[in-house]
Amino acid sequence: MLDYDPKILLAFGEAIRGNKKIFDWLLNNGYPELSALARSINGSEEAYKWLMENNFAHFAAFDSAVEGSEKAYQWLAQHNFNFLVVFADACRGKPKAIMWFRKNDLDIFLRVARLISDIRASKTFDYHKLHF
Repeated sequence: MLDYDPKILLAFGEAIRGNKKIFDWLLNNGYPELSALARSINGSEEAYKWLMENNFAHFAAFDSAVEGSEKAYQWLAQHNFNFLVVFADACRGKPKAIMWFRKNDLDIFLRVARLISDIRASKTFDYHKLHF
């Protein structure tokens, strides 16, 4: 995720928030994985499956890790998606991860982590997502 321009990450945050115009822009301008991840974060089983079927299993695992799946969290670590491990921790409010983002001047990720945390806290999921 570090390869995305900060403006794209801001757009991703807006898509998470439910901004359909921004979601569509990401989808149609080369970032379908971020559109799918935004929808998956909001509970879309279809988006989660799309991530799995289109070589973005790491984003699907990230989503599951944020939801609390230890197996997905371990999968990320075993496959060297270390940034996503720390990002998942930040989304779950773990102080060490939050400090790491602050120390490395990656505040945009803290903003997105807060959005993800707020979405998770405000929704109840009927969740049948694939397991890692």
